Amino acid sequence: MTTVSQGETPGREAAQSASTGQSKSQRAYQWIKERIARQEYTPGYRLVLGAIAGELDMSVVPVREAIRQLEAEGLVTFERNVGARVSMVDDSQYRFSMQALSILEGAATALAARRLTVEDLRHARQVNARMIETLDHFDPRAFTRLNQEFHSTLFEKCANPRLLELVQAEWGRLGHLRDSTFSFVPGRAQESVQEHENIVLLIEQGAPLGEIEKAARRHRSATLDAYMIHEHPDEVLGLPAF
Repeated sequence: MTTVSQGETPGREAAQSASTGQSKSQRAYQWIKERIARQEYTPGYRLVLGAIAGELDMSVVPVREAIRQLEAEGLVTFERNVGARVSMVDDSQYRFSMQALSILEGAATALAARRLTVEDLRHARQVNARMIETLDHFDPRAFTRLNQEFHSTLFEKCANPRLLELVQAEWGRLGHLRDSTFSFVPGRAQESVQEHENIVLLIEQGAPLGEIEKAARRHRSATLDAYMIHEHPDEVLGLPAF
């Protein structure tokens, strides 16, 4: 049975986290979540609370609190007499997260639009240009990292902190469910960068917020549609319009 492996520098990591002023449960939460995102802890991986507590030089109590938070986000499952494990990949969960993110990110992008500066939009275009450069020698993971940087530039100035938390939580969940959607549908990448330019242009032109939100929402939904057509063509016709 797989257990948590010993890290190379747990003491240093714990000391660095402590210096940020985070609580012990927050430190444990970030520590575990980062390893899930990097796929050091893969789906089905058993999370032994005592071993994690030992790595972080803390008691089991804050680690248990961190596990509960990760369970609430869908990244971890906990069963009595079995313990905590990294959640298994589930296409329905991926679909739900993408649908939720299309709504949340669309709204956050619209709410941030009037706060974005010329420099912000320039940076977004620079990131999109780097994404275009990767198309000739496509690296899905690198493209996905740049894609997240692009969208973060557009929504991170949203004035609603709760909405931002929800967007970031769904991004984190997607990072666990799919290393990169573009690994499955690389042809979607070309369409994606074109849609990016359209969203930036709408913001730049001061388009109505509803139009910006709709463009950002459709952009996210189009990636989900491309994935579903590729992976589950028989199910697509039965899906509700979103």
